[in-house]
Amino acid sequence: MAKFILSIDQGTTSSRTLVFSQAGDVLFTAQEEFPQIYPQDGWVEHDPEAIWESTLKTLRAAYRFAATQGGEIIGLGITNQRETTIVWERKTGKPIYNAIVWQDRRTAQICRDISERYDECKLSAKTGLLLDPYFSATKAAWILDNVEGARARAEAGELAFGTVDSFLIWRLTQGASHATDATNASRTNLFNIHAQDWDTELLALFNVPVAILPKVKDCADDFGLCTVLDTDIPILGVAGDQQSAAIGQCCFEKGEIKSTYGTGCFVILNTGSKCLSSQNRLLSTVCYRLNDKATYALEGSIFMAGASVQWLRDGIGIIEDARETEALCEELDSNKGVYLVPAFTGLGAPHWDPDARGAVFGLTRDTGRAEMARAAVESVCYQTYDLFKAMSDDGVTPKSLRVDGGMAHNSWMVQHLAGVLDIPIERPKVLETTALGAALLVGLQAGLYSSLKDAKKHWQAERRFTPDMDSTARAELLAGWHKAVGKVLTAG
Repeated sequence: MAKFILSIDQGTTSSRTLVFSQAGDVLFTAQEEFPQIYPQDGWVEHDPEAIWESTLKTLRAAYRFAATQGGEIIGLGITNQRETTIVWERKTGKPIYNAIVWQDRRTAQICRDISERYDECKLSAKTGLLLDPYFSATKAAWILDNVEGARARAEAGELAFGTVDSFLIWRLTQGASHATDATNASRTNLFNIHAQDWDTELLALFNVPVAILPKVKDCADDFGLCTVLDTDIPILGVAGDQQSAAIGQCCFEKGEIKSTYGTGCFVILNTGSKCLSSQNRLLSTVCYRLNDKATYALEGSIFMAGASVQWLRDGIGIIEDARETEALCEELDSNKGVYLVPAFTGLGAPHWDPDARGAVFGLTRDTGRAEMARAAVESVCYQTYDLFKAMSDDGVTPKSLRVDGGMAHNSWMVQHLAGVLDIPIERPKVLETTALGAALLVGLQAGLYSSLKDAKKHWQAERRFTPDMDSTARAELLAGWHKAVGKVLTAG
């Protein structure tokens, strides 16, 4: 009998559920977009009910497909936008405020205030992270401090906090399970990645009550029973989207690296059992945890990748579909000196400047939609270069890269990236690596795969891109980029 895995991929702009075969092939995909909410400058929110309804709709569609195929659904996996924070009532499951999205910068001043009374180096030593609005701790505290009565209710145990995975687990199990996994916990600034537990000192620092926290589990574990479908299905695998993509790319060996180009861009380098500490403002994080043993990673985070292309479509209306950008890039011999610095919600690694704002440089009278589209796509490549330069300065020089995510469909972008980085790039046969990672975790927990090595045999490269950019041209392009970035930076 055929065996199927359902995998929820709850992202920043849409929710999807995919059906995977035992061999890791995508058999079915259902997707639903949901609205982005921008209450103020630098604020980004989601309606948790929109997250839930879009997820449930796609899950039901995927379940219906799998149920008609005459096989067995062995489990459900979840991967999710990380750091996005939700607080809800335990009694009703109702959120008390909108989800505060990972891109949101409203707590920048809170972070500055905390930095005056707590050593950021000590924070980084515990969590691997920085003191930045990106992470969940200040978001949770903000909700408790700005929703009337919330803090008292939290301390009384009436409320629950979680990243999106926890919220979905709660809803899918109808309140029977309040859990998260080690990768999502490691993105909160409340979790000690060495002790692998919530940190009492940090909970006090950020003023987050322990009563609202979920239980932290391995990535492949028993997260409860999904009881909202016609058949109950065990939830057996959970990982934050970027770690899940690293798993889906089978980056199981020390030194293997992937870069995901979705709403943002996230580079993860497997560092094995050793947690490396970056001297260049990269993050140390949990890559995955299996059998109570953590594997660590270095990570660089870019806030705007595919979101810049979405801005071209929805913000200024110069394209109707993201797929148009590849042809627009190809029709130009060069970017004609036009640079987009997409600091729409600040800049992430290695700058970590929450107050930076986006800008376009080098505009002339003949600048048109092709130049703007190419500048947006090129900005992703240059930001990735900055992450790789930071890794190099930390003593790690990757020799190749695996890419995935929606923007990786753009072959022009991937080829330009290979030239900018001056290393070969592999694009996998299955680009849905984020959802695949969660599915592989389910397979491990269910015994479908005997080991990571067994799961790895399903990974295949679809195309390999080799660098073809002249070193002089590379230097000139990067010089123009760094000059443009320097003009938007406010920190330091």
